[in-house]
Formats: sequence, C-alpha cells, structure tokens
Amino acid sequence: MNFNMRKLGIVSLVTALLSVLLGERIVNLRKMSLASRQLVNNHLPNCIPLKNLNDGSEDITVFGDGLAFISTGLKYPGMPSSDAPGKIFLLSLKDSQMEPVELLISKNFDLETFNPHGISVYTDTTGRTVYLFVVNHPQQKSQVELFKFVEEKRSLIHLKTFKHELLHSVNDIVALGVDRFYATNDHYFSHELLKTIVEPLLGQPWTNVVYYSPETIKVVSEGYYFANGINVSPDKRHIYVADIMDHNVHVLERKEDNALVSVKSVTVGSLCDNIEVDPKTGDLWLGCDPNGWKSLLFDPKDPPGSEVIRIQNIHSEEPLVTQVYADDGHVIMGSSVATTYGGKLLIGSVFHKALCCDLEM
Repeated sequence: MNFNMRKLGIVSLVTALLSVLLGERIVNLRKMSLASRQLVNNHLPNCIPLKNLNDGSEDITVFGDGLAFISTGLKYPGMPSSDAPGKIFLLSLKDSQMEPVELLISKNFDLETFNPHGISVYTDTTGRTVYLFVVNHPQQKSQVELFKFVEEKRSLIHLKTFKHELLHSVNDIVALGVDRFYATNDHYFSHELLKTIVEPLLGQPWTNVVYYSPETIKVVSEGYYFANGINVSPDKRHIYVADIMDHNVHVLERKEDNALVSVKSVTVGSLCDNIEVDPKTGDLWLGCDPNGWKSLLFDPKDPPGSEVIRIQNIHSEEPLVTQVYADDGHVIMGSSVATTYGGKLLIGSVFHKALCCDLEM
C-alpha cells in the first residue's frame, strides 16, 4: 500500500468517526428536545388572549396587589420575531377588560435596540418603591437593566445597566436587592456560531448561575446543559433553576456568602423555561415547550405546543408535578412562562400570544 492509499484510508477512518460522533450528538439533541413527544390537549375554561401583545410575552411576573409586568418583542436566534423594538407592558389582573398597557420608558434609555428577555421585580422594605430588572440583548449583547416603576405615570425610569464578563449570556434573573441578583447564563461560548451550532452538537453541561453584587461577582453554581429560568423561595433560603435541555428543576440552598449548594433536582418531563413562585404556597409554576424540535424547525402548519406545569411541595421527599394546561399549538405556541393570581392563570410565549384562563383548583 503506497503513501497516498494509507493517507486516504486514514482520512476515511477519521471521516467515519466524525460522522458517528455527529450522528450521536444529533440523536442526543433530539432526545433533549423531546422530538417525538405527542401532546394531548388539556385546556382550561374561559381562556382569552390578552390584548396588545402581538410580539410574544416571554416573561410575566406578578407583584403588588394584582399587577403584572410583561416583557414582549424578544428577538432570539432561530425563533420568529418582528422588527419592532421590545417593550414592557403593565396588566392589572383586577381589570375586567384584561388589557395590558405599554409602559413609557425614560428618554435616557436606548429604546431602538431594546431586546428584553427575563424580568424580575424587587420591592424595597417600605413596600412603596418597585424596581424592575430586565435582561437585555441589544445587538445580541448581554446586559441587565434596572428601572424604577412610577405607577401613577405608567412609566419606567432607567437607573442603571449592569455589565460584566461573567454575565456573558444571561437568560433570566432573580433580584434580591437594588444592586444584587442571581442570573443564569444559557450558553458557554460568546461567539454566535459557537453558541448556535457547536454547543448543541457538543451537548455538554457547561452553563451556570452567577451572583452579582457591588462587593462580589462570582459563579455560584454550574453544570447545566441550558440554565434558563431562575427564582427564589418565599423565605429566600432556596434558589430554583430550570435546566431546559435536561428537563429538570434544580433546588439550591443559599449560604451566608450567597454561594449555592445543590439539594436535589425534580424531573418535569418537558422543556421548561421561566419559573414563577406563588408567594403564599411556595408552588412553582412553569411555562414549558413540550416538543422543542418543532420550535427549532418552526412550521406554522405543525406548530410547537404549550404546556404549564405546577410543582407542589418541592422540598418534600415526593414533590407533586402536575400538568395544569396543554395545547398542541393551535391556541398558543411555545409557552415560556406561567403565573397565577386570584384564580387566574397567565400563560406567556416566546413569540406568539399570551392567555388568561380561569384556574381550576
């Protein structure tokens, strides 16, 4: 056998090995995205679409006496989106019309590049001042914005932008003060090609949770395939993190130095996005995409479905995981958040609409 034949043989062997590796990664990606799962509709009564939300409702959080912030207009690679800048809406759940109102944002903020993702509310100790934290991706960069809410003027005053090399790919945040929060990074690489192509094929648990404060900024938990939604227990002792690609919600204990220690994980059987926590019961509410492959290969004739999952008694030995709502995508596509107030269930989506349903308890 001459040199050229041996070289051709080596190239063929390497090509075959790479093909096997690539094929294995694609199979793993399909498993992680629940490609073959079939969804059966499980609807709730009196579901109505919320008005004015034409560009998605990626995150929703309830605060105060029945008020809710809603982020819209997220532009995420691979997902349908409009060219309009992102916006924040305010909804009063006591309003019989259920009509969200767009909030005015102060002129010292760049509205044209606003690309809001996860949101979190912090209310000061007096209970009178409300701050809104918003993950923002202008030109696909990663930063966190801090706003002060002025209810009587239905407006947001921009106070500060948080940037740091450890906040390189923020997906969601939970605020613990005016200048401190936990944040999830949903990617390991910062380069767009590496994030969108190489990472899914490698399929490695590289993403993390970061703690940010004026005194310290540090990684406090890692080893997630795709760290996504994050929230805190009512007593502030535990942090909850959704690993969307591993179909789990992780329970983490907070330490005095704000480090996080893993307690356990709870399997949810779906690709769950944001986490909302009932302040009275401690129940977790999750907006989920039951078949991520359909979202990746979006076809309006065969749309991605939506699912709402509730976790009760998450700190017990046997947490109760319940599917509260499911739709095959013909009512709402790709839900990303679910939250409750006064017998109502709000369901948001990445790029579609938002629903308000009567909650059967």
